Amino acid sequence: MKIAQAFKMAIRSITAKKVRAILTMLGIIIGVASVVIMVSVVKGSNQKMMEYFERLGNNKVTVLIHGRDRKGLKETLYEYCGRRKDLIAGITPDVDLSLPISYNSRSTTKMETGGPSVYLGNTDYSVCNNFKIGRGRDLSYLDSKLCRNVVVLGARTASYLFDQVDPVGKEVHIGGQPFLVIGVYMAKDPDSEYSMDNMAVVPEAATRILRSQERITSFTVKAKNRAAVKQAITLLGGYLEGQVGKDNCTVHSDDQFIDDSKRQNDTMSLVLGGIAGISLLVGGIGIMNIMLVTVSERTREIGIRKAIGAPRSSILLQFLVESAMVCGLGGVLGILLGFVGTLVAGKLILKFLLFPDPVLSAGAFLFSVVLGIAFGMYPAIMASGLTPVAALRTD
Repeated sequence: MKIAQAFKMAIRSITAKKVRAILTMLGIIIGVASVVIMVSVVKGSNQKMMEYFERLGNNKVTVLIHGRDRKGLKETLYEYCGRRKDLIAGITPDVDLSLPISYNSRSTTKMETGGPSVYLGNTDYSVCNNFKIGRGRDLSYLDSKLCRNVVVLGARTASYLFDQVDPVGKEVHIGGQPFLVIGVYMAKDPDSEYSMDNMAVVPEAATRILRSQERITSFTVKAKNRAAVKQAITLLGGYLEGQVGKDNCTVHSDDQFIDDSKRQNDTMSLVLGGIAGISLLVGGIGIMNIMLVTVSERTREIGIRKAIGAPRSSILLQFLVESAMVCGLGGVLGILLGFVGTLVAGKLILKFLLFPDPVLSAGAFLFSVVLGIAFGMYPAIMASGLTPVAALRTD
């Protein structure tokens, strides 16, 4: 029997009992759709996480100093980083004062998403945290040296306080103290409800102006590139151990957190894919069950075909093609359902337009066909093994 003829006979058999065929496909449809949706959502979550960290700034190293304050340590750390320009692009404090900012009658205490973070920074703040100036200028060396009352606003904070008015040159109050707005950073996270643009940066010497007791013991270091991160961690760790002791400092890369998060998401993808794969296997068992029923119903047909000379391979091929076709159609419908489900899940869960991976969809289809062949093999062998006499005796 030619494959084309086997396909025609399979189509006739499937269309003759449409309801049974649809119910048989249901397990495959649900299984394939589940795999496509779950894996796509996890991949989309990975993508969103990587984009977030890209905006936040990559190749960053966090330095934490524990224990009592050590006079002059900050200056010597800055000096050391300045000598290693081959590995380090910049260093800035990582301290959030969480103070209210007001302009005329508007105050950030009334913001629905919470007030902005007020960071202590220096000339390297924007480099270390991937910010770019949109209006005005950035912090300068003299701003910190002369302890100037100046501030650079994040885009979300500037928009809330000033609406359409240009903030540069205007005076705001931070923690009750007057500060001159010298610049506004470009928005890099405009669509997030709790945006990283909801912030402001003042010179690190502003702790005196704000009468803050906050100690600068946390720093963000920007490595030149990803390859330099590990070496920067080793050098900074060794330097600080010599200054304050091993137990009084921590140096780690944010990239480690990114890699750990990605591994967790990949593991989750495998687990969810495995759970969905179980439903595919259950669907495959359903296919085998229905094919056994089909063989039983068509025993006389098999006997007649064998009596007129149909070879065993012809009967085997017919039932294998029919089983593969049922699973293949279920796979196609499952992919279509998974496509729609992925779009909906992307909008509801991740808040952006998400499409299934074409490679994943193709793999799911091929797997469903292979599943049909695998679970259709036993019924097909049973059908092809029937003798004409035994088959024709069946009522």
